[in-house]
Amino acid sequence: MTNVTESASLGGPSRPTGRHGRRRALLIVIAILAVIAVALTGGAMAYAKQYDDRALPGTTILGQDVSGKSADEISALVAEKGEAVTVAVTAGDQEVEVPLADLGVTVDADATATAALDRENSLTDVISSTWSGEHPVTPVVSVDDAAVADFAKGLVPEDKTEPVDAEVTFDEDAQTWNAVPGRNGQGVDPKVLVDTVTQKAPALESFSVEQPIEEIAPAITTEEAEKTVGTISSLLEQPMSIQGADDATHEVSAEKRSGWLSVAPDKAGEALTISVDEDAVREWVSDRATDDAVEAKDGIEQIDEDGKVVKVVAEKEDGLKITNTDAVADELIAALQGTTPLEAAFETQTIEAEVNEVDAPKDPDDEKDAKDADKKDEDKDAAKDEKDKDEKSKDEKEKSKDSDEETPADKPTGEKWIDVNLSNKTVTAYVGDTPVWGPRSIVDGKEGNETVTGSFEIYLRYDRQDMTNAAYYPEGHEKYYLTPDVPWVQYFHNGYGFHGAPWRSSFGYSGSHGCINMTVSDAKWLYDWASMGTRVESHY
Repeated sequence: MTNVTESASLGGPSRPTGRHGRRRALLIVIAILAVIAVALTGGAMAYAKQYDDRALPGTTILGQDVSGKSADEISALVAEKGEAVTVAVTAGDQEVEVPLADLGVTVDADATATAALDRENSLTDVISSTWSGEHPVTPVVSVDDAAVADFAKGLVPEDKTEPVDAEVTFDEDAQTWNAVPGRNGQGVDPKVLVDTVTQKAPALESFSVEQPIEEIAPAITTEEAEKTVGTISSLLEQPMSIQGADDATHEVSAEKRSGWLSVAPDKAGEALTISVDEDAVREWVSDRATDDAVEAKDGIEQIDEDGKVVKVVAEKEDGLKITNTDAVADELIAALQGTTPLEAAFETQTIEAEVNEVDAPKDPDDEKDAKDADKKDEDKDAAKDEKDKDEKSKDEKEKSKDSDEETPADKPTGEKWIDVNLSNKTVTAYVGDTPVWGPRSIVDGKEGNETVTGSFEIYLRYDRQDMTNAAYYPEGHEKYYLTPDVPWVQYFHNGYGFHGAPWRSSFGYSGSHGCINMTVSDAKWLYDWASMGTRVESHY
């Protein structure tokens, strides 16, 4: 006997039961979910697409939703909001309302828009931002503190006085340093406005602020000026001196020190500083050193043919050189920058002078005899010289071309100086101990107008000069004279000098008013050869 189910017996399909039935149901659910997922994904992608290059959901600026807006739209929105902001500033009795820009506030709308869009816009980010809530973006705002401070200072009315700094001045007539008092003024402390604007401007909302106008003390007070005067007084009370050569003392007087000092505000304008004119100090010390220095002066002795000294024209004088001028100047400058005494000293070095020996002038009769003897010798040797000349010419032609250039004779060396011999009425030019011109006859001062004697230097020169003694004798006086266009004048002591005398026809005697009269050609030669400072030795 066969057992069959009822359904089977009816010929219908069999139903799943147990584990197989559950599996089939799960497949059906998965299929349904897949259909839903495809639908949702397509929608999400379309949703995310609309936020390309735009602010994501939840993006806000100062509480305003800007999601879905482009950078240009956000920038325009922020710029508009910034331009609408005003600041009401109350200062004393006045109140002004100004836009942020007038206070030095800059609202960077483009940078703010860039910050609003600076988020990832992938599908997951878009969906995540939708559920994550608000994403606030702070506007990019910068505040120029200096501009705000300038605006605050500009709030002070023109009739209000600015504070005046105290000063220190020097009264040259009274030789005193004085403190000029400072004065308080009306002004503002800009920190109040700067802090308020810095704090409130980023909110891009209009606000008000009170900027007090108050009494402002000067940066440099009267007390500081008085203290500076006290410092200078202490400095000037200190003894300062420089020990010079030959026991000379150079006192650095308070008056001199005051001339080297100056008082002025420092770079920040907040304090007074005392300055020393270092260049002027060094120049003064250098001048003192020059005064103490002694130029070596060579002696001049006349010798005879045997080398024996027959006359001392000028004694030699050793020189003196200051060797520490810069160091002394440094000491003085350091003392002027403090309040300590100064006791500096010049150090010296001796410069040895020399003695130039010159031939003593010969007696005119001796010179004539010598010339006659020389003339006889010259005639006697003339024939012999002529013969020797012919023989030498042959040898000279055989020499090389280089031998044609003869070695120049040694040039005189030493100091240029002019010898005025009043005994024999002559002038001679020397270089060292070598006479290079002269002796030339002169006319010196007549009795009562004798030419000065001594050691001098040429100190004044004219190629032409009108000469007169009108300073001593009025026109019409028997001693008055006026000689125009005197040529080639060189003064060596007061009114004594060399010059040409075209009105004279002879020389070699005493007859001038004290000057050395010379022929015009001799005076010009001496003028061209000598110069300022050329030494002159005048003696009998």
